[in-house]
Amino acid sequence: MIALIWAANLLGWPLIHIAVAFVVLRLPAQLFARDNQLTALHRWELDGLLYRDWMGIRRWKSLLPDGAPWLGGFRKKDLNRRDPFYLAQFLIETRRAEVAHWCMVCCLPIFFLWNPPWARLVMAAYALAANLPCILAQRYNRIVLRRLIQSRCRDLVCL
Repeated sequence: MIALIWAANLLGWPLIHIAVAFVVLRLPAQLFARDNQLTALHRWELDGLLYRDWMGIRRWKSLLPDGAPWLGGFRKKDLNRRDPFYLAQFLIETRRAEVAHWCMVCCLPIFFLWNPPWARLVMAAYALAANLPCILAQRYNRIVLRRLIQSRCRDLVCL
């Protein structure tokens, strides 16, 4: 029985990451065309200062994996072009990635079904450690992209 629990814990997270990413990558882009309550930027993010200056995100965000290309999704590791269409697509994909990582965190209670309290804490720590940095990077990227789009496009239609 203990071997089954270990197997469920060790294989469960990778399966959840792949399954959630696979499903979210196949959702229509229109669902991510605008911010919603989950992805909307907030005043407390200080227009990116929270991430850039306080968290030093530019030093470590390049170390994060970009799993989307593994499943046929949009590559977000680098900014390859600066044309408005590409930037708008990149903005959509930051929302998609953020939603995917929030969905992965929301799968945490599944592991509560078979784990004792101490292991639930370990699972929670993993869920946050594996997803929170990615969520923060997508939020920061969105702030930078919005600024770049605003500088590239003078009218509001480009947003």
